[in-house]
Amino acid sequence: MAASLQSANPTLSRTLASPNKSPSFATFRSPFLRFNSTSVASNFKPLVSREASSSFVTRSAAEPQERKTFHGLCYVVGDNIDTDQIIPAEFLTLVPSNPEEYEKLGSYALVGLPASYKERFVQPGEMKTKYSIIIGGENFGCGSSREHAPVCLGAAGAKAVVAQSYARIFFRNSVATGEVYPLDSEVRVCDECKTGDVATVELREGDSILINHTTGKEYKLKPIGDAGPVIDAGGIFAYARKAGMIPSAAA
Repeated sequence: MAASLQSANPTLSRTLASPNKSPSFATFRSPFLRFNSTSVASNFKPLVSREASSSFVTRSAAEPQERKTFHGLCYVVGDNIDTDQIIPAEFLTLVPSNPEEYEKLGSYALVGLPASYKERFVQPGEMKTKYSIIIGGENFGCGSSREHAPVCLGAAGAKAVVAQSYARIFFRNSVATGEVYPLDSEVRVCDECKTGDVATVELREGDSILINHTTGKEYKLKPIGDAGPVIDAGGIFAYARKAGMIPSAAA
């Protein structure tokens, strides 16, 4: 039993809503749970250009999209983890559409954390992390807007962030890139979990949960709603192509 728990199984789930298909991009209704559903033509401003996104390398775009649970080790951080701690500005010259530079981005994930964090998220000299679940406190992803923040976490091998709250732009960038699931906890899970704890996240209709196998505790997570299918598809542009809202990359 213990051996099975230690074996990470990075499988994620679909979430509640199905894509709202539309014959034209102008009438596309925003799939983001936290934003009003308004027309893209008047209000939605893409975080990246349509041209650039066609070659954007994402973890979720290359993996099976029907996922129910995932399992692995936790990496625990506190409140107000800003984007400069997630990926310092000096590494923003790396281009995610370049596979080699995408991997390098992963190696720098959370490298800006202060020295009080004794355990590195990605070990020096490594490209991937052994922690698939990041657990944070309030206002995760605050600071300047940079889509490299969720991208570097996904490139490192993280599957989701479970936090008490998020900076709006980080939540939006996570959904737009399709790199990690930004999941809200109903309590301060970061106060009850430790780095290295073994956990499972189950994304289910209405009652998604985080199970800490190390402590035996279970935590209810808030539904991710309409943002789920966008992340499943590999990001906003992949979702729009899949739903027929914009031409496919091959067209």
